[in-house]
Amino acid sequence: MKEIKTSELKSMKAGAIHWGIVGLIGGIITFFVGVIDGYTNPSKCRQ
Repeated sequence: MKEIKTSELKSMKAGAIHWGIVGLIGGIITFFVGVIDGYTNPSKCRQ
């Protein structure tokens, strides 16, 4: 097994940031779709 130096670890790029951005954009789109749906199709809360 090869040991990785600290400088090599810092220069590595991982996929977590990419998926975080995709998730954030998806969340924003979902929020705005919900707001538009609630504005165009208002309904009272069921109790």
